[in-house]
Amino acid sequence: MVYGLSAALRGNITIDRGRVEQQNFHQYEPLRIHEMPVVDVHIVPSTAAPGGTGELTTPPIAPAVANAIFAATGRRIRRLPFSLEKLA
Repeated sequence: MVYGLSAALRGNITIDRGRVEQQNFHQYEPLRIHEMPVVDVHIVPSTAAPGGTGELTTPPIAPAVANAIFAATGRRIRRLPFSLEKLA
C-alpha cells in the first residue's frame, strides 16, 4: 500500500532536454510513517496453501484514491501523480 500511495502522490518523472532527470531509487521518496493513513489488516482463516499478497494492493490504490476524491469533490483526476492543488 505504501508504494501504491507513494506512486499516486509522488511518482513524478521529470524530463529536461529530452532526458529523464530521476536516475534511481535514491530519488524516489516513499511516504513516511507519519504520512500514511491507518491500515487495518484482517487475516482470514484458510486451509489454502500460503501465498504472497503484498503486491496485490499496489495497482488498485491510485484508482481507489481517485474515486474517493471524486466522491468527495465531484472532480475527476486523470493524471498521476495526483495534484491536490489543482482541485482547489
